[in-house]
Amino acid sequence: MPEEKDEHAIEVHLDRLLEERGMTLTELADRVGVTHANLSILKNGRARAIRFTTLTRLCEALGCQPGDLLSHRAR
Repeated sequence: MPEEKDEHAIEVHLDRLLEERGMTLTELADRVGVTHANLSILKNGRARAIRFTTLTRLCEALGCQPGDLLSHRAR
């Protein structure tokens, strides 16, 4: 089956970071100022884009670097 055009090779490690920090998705959403639904879309790898301002706030709230949150998997 051929790949869809919109399929990407970026993995999001939000679950791991939340678990390591003992934080819930709801708590992170409140700290970052985005909806729980939008963070859930990101966490589940269904996001098509992320604003740098949102990425900045996520990194600040989680005490991490962008590379801790996102990685590229070889296809």
